[in-house]
Amino acid sequence: MIETRLLAGLALLAAMGPAQALDLTSWSLSPYEADLGNNVTLKVNGAFDGSAYVNDEPRPSLDPSGVTGTGWVGAVLERDYDSGLQLSLNSVFEVYHDRLSVDNYGGDFVQKVYARAQTGLGRIEIGNEDGAAFALAVTGPVVEGFSSIDNSNATYFRDPATGLAFADIFALNSAVESSLNYAKISYYTPRLFGIELAASYTPSEGKDVVPFLNNGPQVANRQKSIWEAAASYNGYFGPVSLNLSAGWSVGHDDNKTAGHAGLTDYSFGGQADYALNDDWKLSLGGAWRHANAYRFDINDVFDIGATTSSHVSATVTHGAWIAGAELGQGSADGSLGEPTLGLHAASATLGYVVNANLQIDLGWEQFLYHRDRGTFYTGLQRIKMNAGFLNFEFKV
Repeated sequence: MIETRLLAGLALLAAMGPAQALDLTSWSLSPYEADLGNNVTLKVNGAFDGSAYVNDEPRPSLDPSGVTGTGWVGAVLERDYDSGLQLSLNSVFEVYHDRLSVDNYGGDFVQKVYARAQTGLGRIEIGNEDGAAFALAVTGPVVEGFSSIDNSNATYFRDPATGLAFADIFALNSAVESSLNYAKISYYTPRLFGIELAASYTPSEGKDVVPFLNNGPQVANRQKSIWEAAASYNGYFGPVSLNLSAGWSVGHDDNKTAGHAGLTDYSFGGQADYALNDDWKLSLGGAWRHANAYRFDINDVFDIGATTSSHVSATVTHGAWIAGAELGQGSADGSLGEPTLGLHAASATLGYVVNANLQIDLGWEQFLYHRDRGTFYTGLQRIKMNAGFLNFEFKV
């Protein structure tokens, strides 16, 4: 049984320590690099995240344990010029995922494909990529992002009615990400006095790399002409480093139906890191987001009500060990027959950085959902779920 193997593994780690159990502390892999001549370089990297979990989701007829994971590969073709100009083609491909590890891009095989021009006056990016507001967002420290309760790429709970991740009902995401990986044009200024500004324009929900190529899916209330603006600040005050961010996004409802509107989405975030000494570091932070898109779905933007998400977190780092906790909550105001949804979440995670490539995490998380009309698959308007997990993160 997977529970037996999981408990045995945890006992082994607790008794011996990850470094002794795996003996991998001096081992590491570097991204592949090849010099193609004429100052052109090819770089290839990637990562795989996998978790074994046990949950107490109220579904006694189904197996409460399982495994989930995802893997991606990225490639960069880069050329440097004597003038300081740098041109690159960047790509990320998700080579594997399962039904519990579908990211915000919808599980696309082609995650990102974009061109970048880095100059002394800033950088320009064109193609399928994150928007400026998401790229500069600060949402608080986490031990690992794969199963974080905010903007998670994995969930340990399945909706038995659909067989898909239960989080698809409503998930916390405290950074503006309305433009997802739709084709867009972005500009980022150089960071001066700790401040960086950025803007993006996404003409449609198309994912054909080249902006303006199509209008995306032909569905009601699709958003067009999505503009984003963002700002971030990084500064040092003695042993304390401070990161702040703000993001804003608006869009136009291209195929409007009654009760719907154009997009408005904004967020604020911050994080402070305090180095107590050479061995200990404390990090605190959080973020808050507000949008008129129901459950942050940009094809379901209501003209009344709002969806909000908030996240606070803290981590303590000592050598190779990282301990952290998160709290989050969100609400989605219902309209046009849709229910009002609420969500409270919490997690605690202990991580160990084995080497530059591998991190092992042991954690617990809890989600409490409620709704004002209709019921969940349990026949109730409230559902509470807990999960324990052992996560492996391997990156090159």
